Amino acid sequence: MGGVSISRLGLGTMTWGRDTDENEAAEQLQEFIEAGGNLVDTAAIYGDGDAERVLGGFIGTLVKRDKIFIATKAGVTFKDGVRQVSNSRNDLITDLDKSLSRLNVDHIDLWQIQTWDSNTPIEETLSALDYATSSGKARYVGVCNFNGWQLARSATLQNPIFGKAAITSSQNEYSLLNRRAEDELIPAADSLGLGFIAWSPLGRGVLTGKYRNGVPSDSRGASPHFANFVDAYLSERANKIVEAVCIAADGLGYSPLEVALSWVRDAPGVTSALIGARTGAQLRGILTVEQIVLPQQVRQALDEVSVLS
Repeated sequence: MGGVSISRLGLGTMTWGRDTDENEAAEQLQEFIEAGGNLVDTAAIYGDGDAERVLGGFIGTLVKRDKIFIATKAGVTFKDGVRQVSNSRNDLITDLDKSLSRLNVDHIDLWQIQTWDSNTPIEETLSALDYATSSGKARYVGVCNFNGWQLARSATLQNPIFGKAAITSSQNEYSLLNRRAEDELIPAADSLGLGFIAWSPLGRGVLTGKYRNGVPSDSRGASPHFANFVDAYLSERANKIVEAVCIAADGLGYSPLEVALSWVRDAPGVTSALIGARTGAQLRGILTVEQIVLPQQVRQALDEVSVLS
C-alpha cells in the first residue's frame, strides 16, 4: 500500500475507552506488536475521542512511535445523540487537528475520510486531503465506506501528476457474511493500485459462532452501543454460513474465528484485515490465525455457501 508495508492483520480500537479499558487496551497493543503487527486503526468518533486518547497515552511509553502505523478517520460526529456526517474542508481539518492532539503525535500515518458526504462537493472534501499531506500532518490518505464509483471518482481526481495527494487505500466492510465489496470496490482498488483494508472480517462477531444459541450477555450483541450493529447479521442466511464455518473448523481442528478470518485475510485484493477484541487474551487467540492457511477446497466450499445470489 503506497510505499509502506503494513501488517496483514490490523488492530481495531472501536471499543477502546468504552468497552475496553486502558489496562486491557495496553495488553492488546503489546500482544499485537509482539506478534509482528503494526497497523493500528482508530477514528475521531470512537468513544467520542477516547479511543484516540487511550492510544495516544501508549505512544512513547508502551510503544515507540516508529513501531506502529496509525490510521484514523474524520468526518463523522455525534451531536445530541444523532450521527452527523460533514466532509467540509473546515470540519475535516478540525477533526485532523483534534486527532493529532488526542493521539499526541505530530503526524498520522494514514488519515481517512470515514464515509461519503452527499452534501459536500467531493472536490472540497479532497482538498482537505491535499492540506493534510502538504502540511505534513498526514503521510498517506485514504477513504472508508465509499462505493465503487465514489472511490474511482475520488482516486481519479487525486492524481499526483497534478500535485494532488494520492489516495492510497479504501477501507470497507468485508466478510463471509458481507461480500458486496467484491462487486466493485476490490476490483476498483486493484485497478487503481490502492490498498484494500477489510473491517469487520468476522461478520461483526457473528462468524465466531458465539450467537448460534442466542445472544450472550457479555457480547457486543448485548451491548447498547452495538446491538443493532450485530442484529443485522442474525439472519437465516447468516446462520447457514456460520454453520458451514463451524463444520470447516471442526474438520480442520481450528476455531470458527480462525477459519473466517483466514478466508478474508487471504482473499484476492485484501491488503489487511482489521481485528478487534475486548481483552488481551481474546486478541492472543485471534493472532494465532497467522499460522493458518485454509486448504483450497475449504475456501471453495465457503465461497459457494456465502455467494450473494
